[in-house]
Amino acid sequence: MRTALPPLLMLAACAGPAVETARVDPVAPPATWRTDAGPAAPLDRRWWNGFGDPALTALVERALAYNPDIAIAGARLREARANIIAARAQVWPAVDAGLAAGRSRTVSGIGTPLNQNFVQPQLQVGYELDLFGRLADQRAAARDAYLASAAARDAIRLSVAGTVASSYITLLSLDARLEVTRQTLQARADSLRIARSRVTNGYSPKLELEQAQAEYESAAQLIPQLQLAIDRVEAALSLLTGATPGDIARGRGLDALRQPPVPEGLPSDLLRRRPDIAQAEYQLAAADASLAVARKRFLPQFRLSATAGTAFSNALADPITLWSLGSSILAPLFQGGRLEAQAEAAGAQRDQAAFAYRRAVLASFRDVEDALSAAARLDQQVAGVTRQRDALAEGLRLATNRYREGYSPFLEQLDAQRGLLSVELSLIQIRADALAARVQLYQAMGGGWSADSLAALAADAR
Repeated sequence: MRTALPPLLMLAACAGPAVETARVDPVAPPATWRTDAGPAAPLDRRWWNGFGDPALTALVERALAYNPDIAIAGARLREARANIIAARAQVWPAVDAGLAAGRSRTVSGIGTPLNQNFVQPQLQVGYELDLFGRLADQRAAARDAYLASAAARDAIRLSVAGTVASSYITLLSLDARLEVTRQTLQARADSLRIARSRVTNGYSPKLELEQAQAEYESAAQLIPQLQLAIDRVEAALSLLTGATPGDIARGRGLDALRQPPVPEGLPSDLLRRRPDIAQAEYQLAAADASLAVARKRFLPQFRLSATAGTAFSNALADPITLWSLGSSILAPLFQGGRLEAQAEAAGAQRDQAAFAYRRAVLASFRDVEDALSAAARLDQQVAGVTRQRDALAEGLRLATNRYREGYSPFLEQLDAQRGLLSVELSLIQIRADALAARVQLYQAMGGGWSADSLAALAADAR
């Protein structure tokens, strides 16, 4: 046996056929971000507090506690933890106990019937020697898959928090649009009353009354549309918090929300601040380990076994102790291409994981750049549209006074009303988009997450 082991151990250097894997170019992070969005501040993991709305904070925390997707991710993490335990168990001996009992009747050597009662307890021990590291690679693959599941859970938590915050901002923007529409409807009701009075008294043609009536109905139609949109957003937020559809409590209005500062961080730090990148990285490591396992299935497997037991029978004067010791070597000779196909599939899965990791890194830089650009440009747009709204509001005031005094036709006031309503609704939407851009930026920056949060899990999984 000693003379046979060294040649067998040399097989570890050439485990299985060479599997070709793709070469994936690394991604070099840029030195700085392209867009300068202004002063930056450290990013807290509870970044949603920065908007200054207790209702938003309560909604996000409720979603983190009861969201179904987060619960599913937690169950997947538990499954991955169990797979680590199963992989660890393979390096330990397997001990089984058995008990055989029966009654038989046979013919003795002298031709007489022989009745026999027997009981045979037995203990079996089996152990596989991991000479080539296949079992160790399986443990490594299970450990990396477990850490990838932990990062995936954190990525889902970040996504849920961001979706809740964005949906809440959308809800407040719909409330604001509904309030503006109701105010506009009231103003048009006043215009309709004046137009009806002027037509009745013969000061204006009936055309003005019809125009005023049409504009009033046009504004009235917006209200059920906005109420429907509010109902749908509330239902979506209820689902995110793990509840049935219902009313969502509001805190401060859209205009009262604080606009948090841009989070600080260099591009080179991003790779350790995004849980989805950590997930892709650990999935790649697990795929590498699985490829090693697939190649080492071509190598022999060494097993040791032992059994011990006792036979009790009425045909024996005394119990008999039974035992056996043995070992086996199992080497694959012909599998019909099954092992080659498994190795090739493992190589393809490794390539998928490598390209997925590169895609995640590239997407992370794009996400940050897009969010930074949106935050900066939308802030500029809010300022410009605010000035436009103020000018149109003053123009409507002047047009209304001129119409009431009889110096201008109703069409002049009508155009001013239309322009002001359009710009006010646009301003609300742009403000909501600017706040949502901050949410997207916090998500793109990792939401305060750090790869160090997996350190304790990594140590426990060894």
